[in-house]
Amino acid sequence: MKKESYDLVIKGAHCLISSKDGETPTKVLTDVGIQGRRIAKIGSIPSSQSKCTLDGQHLHVLPGAVDTQVHFREPGLEAKEDLTTGSAAAVVGGITSVFEMPNTKPPTTTEADLNDKLRRAHGRMWCNYAFFVGACRENVTQLSTLERLPGCCGVKIFMGSSTGSLLVDDDASLRRTLDGLSRRTAVHCEDQSLLLEREPLRTSDVKSHTDWRNVEVALRATQRLLRFARELKKDVHVLHVSTGEEIELLSTYRDVATAECTPQHLTLTSPEIYERLGTLGQMNPPIRDRSHLEKLWSGVQRKIVSVIGSDHAPHTLEEKQRPYPNSPSGMPGVQTLLPIMLNHVHLQRLSIEELTLLICQNPCDIYGIHNKGYIREGFDADLTVVDLKREMTISNSWIRSKCKWTPFDQLRVHGWPQATVVGGKLVMQDGELLGAPQGNTVEFENFS
Repeated sequence: MKKESYDLVIKGAHCLISSKDGETPTKVLTDVGIQGRRIAKIGSIPSSQSKCTLDGQHLHVLPGAVDTQVHFREPGLEAKEDLTTGSAAAVVGGITSVFEMPNTKPPTTTEADLNDKLRRAHGRMWCNYAFFVGACRENVTQLSTLERLPGCCGVKIFMGSSTGSLLVDDDASLRRTLDGLSRRTAVHCEDQSLLLEREPLRTSDVKSHTDWRNVEVALRATQRLLRFARELKKDVHVLHVSTGEEIELLSTYRDVATAECTPQHLTLTSPEIYERLGTLGQMNPPIRDRSHLEKLWSGVQRKIVSVIGSDHAPHTLEEKQRPYPNSPSGMPGVQTLLPIMLNHVHLQRLSIEELTLLICQNPCDIYGIHNKGYIREGFDADLTVVDLKREMTISNSWIRSKCKWTPFDQLRVHGWPQATVVGGKLVMQDGELLGAPQGNTVEFENFS
């Protein structure tokens, strides 16, 4: 009988495995054998049956980590980032799939815009990918068709301070937009009318950014969204939750809403971030004080927060160093998401099993990603290999993004992405890119 042969075997690693969907994974010491693009075997595999072996001793293997909120800036803003550099940063950071946001130039609001991004991505992206379509007044009647197109991960709504025409700020437009959608909708919750009302609070001091975009700006928008979501029986995903008040509100809307936090909001605090980094610490919604950080962590621990997303939003240092308020909001994050969260595992804020839910399983379950999110025979061979013991310093020189900076520069962390497998291919090992871009379009389960 011919012996089974595997293209890649990860030997003797602690694998995070769930026996059924939604279940918190457990660590299993085992081998993982890959044939082509699929996981072919979980169990003991002789080294003689492997064409390529990765020694997993002392390492943990997670299902491929998914970052469901990145801005890779292409087309139109390639001086900040493009699909190749952004996806390279992703896989160096252990991320195997990304959902890219629509506020490019032009914004992604039509089928032609989506197809253009898919054409640009083909053969150029190191990780797997899907793209959001942005809601606007001009495409509201087409959204139900657009959200079903291949390569689309859903519709993104900006309720406040967006780019160009991507703004759904009044109740009538918000209700109409939600009512026509079938898939879970991702939403940036900041109240535009309140932002305009509070704009005089902005001064030349970047610390006023948090005063201007205060708790009420976020909370009022989230309240409006959740009210309509329940009334219309529509599933929504609240992005980058930044306040304790929103956490408590979301705890009462689990029937219709899931929530995301960023590593930035779970790690950085105001006013310290502005004192240390100035306008480099500016993002929307803003970094808040420690009391909110602690309440966000309570939301993680109580499973009100379902997903950790980076909101990777790179700008050049030249742009970011403009005097406030002329400096743009946003910071890079796709490459640092995993190291920052692994350090929180080290600090015992959460377990590696809980982190696997937040960045691997839950994104796939919430958005209906097909054949990913779990280490199972027959599933896509997207894997994130991490060393929980490795101690490293995050530095600007390590960043693969075009912007070449991170708000976490010089932060010492425990836990590091050691290798990234995308579609059965080892594309990153020990910080080095291997081979050529291997990313493919993310596929989704059928939805009603």
